Amino acid sequence: MAKEIKVTAEVRSVTGSSAGRRLRRSGVFPGVVYGIGKPPMNVQVNEKAFRHATHGHAAEHVMLDLDIPGVETKKVLLQEVQLHPISGQIIHADFHEISMTEKLKIEIAVHLVGEPVGVTQHGGVLEHLVRSIEVECLPADIVEAFDIDVSGLKIGDSLTAGDVKLDPAKYTLVTDPGLAIAAVSAPREEEAAPAAAATAAEPEVIKEKKEEGEAAEGAKKEEKAAPAKAAPAKEAKK
Repeated sequence: MAKEIKVTAEVRSVTGSSAGRRLRRSGVFPGVVYGIGKPPMNVQVNEKAFRHATHGHAAEHVMLDLDIPGVETKKVLLQEVQLHPISGQIIHADFHEISMTEKLKIEIAVHLVGEPVGVTQHGGVLEHLVRSIEVECLPADIVEAFDIDVSGLKIGDSLTAGDVKLDPAKYTLVTDPGLAIAAVSAPREEEAAPAAAATAAEPEVIKEKKEEGEAAEGAKKEEKAAPAKAAPAKEAKK
């Protein structure tokens, strides 16, 4: 089970874009708590405290204890965080209230462990094709990531979602088990061949130009020589 993370939030009575901008200027960002069968609750969270509490964890799909003074502490999933594209400031966050006794579907990261023999011994390239898989489980069984050992992969080998070792008592794989997670491909060919071809062609071009230059020079010499030969014939007519 992932470490419990506690975040404090306050009920937000004012909504709208201008109110949101005022909040963010004061170091607070707006958010919404969604619950099944419950109306959404508008909240506001101190950004500095939030970042400190969630430091080192994935930006989304993290389970939190959202403490709302005067209301209750809700067990929630951090569903989505919107960041400013330039400053990185948190603009808005969505929290999804969950029940500890009801299973839910969630994306969990997949970490690759080890170095494939196809890379270390044969110069292949390890490709991490899919970064997470979807599973169904109880909130208490949510983990930061699943590890998958890639050390045995040779060139041309791959591992799929079905190869991720899951405890069947806790997790049901939702992602297609045939979906490739990681693969080792053959080394990428360098662009040396085209470069070599260009280099090989270069002397021929130079030679060609040289031959053209020599031909032109020879033609000029012939033109100069032609009048000298014609002159005596003209004098003969006289």
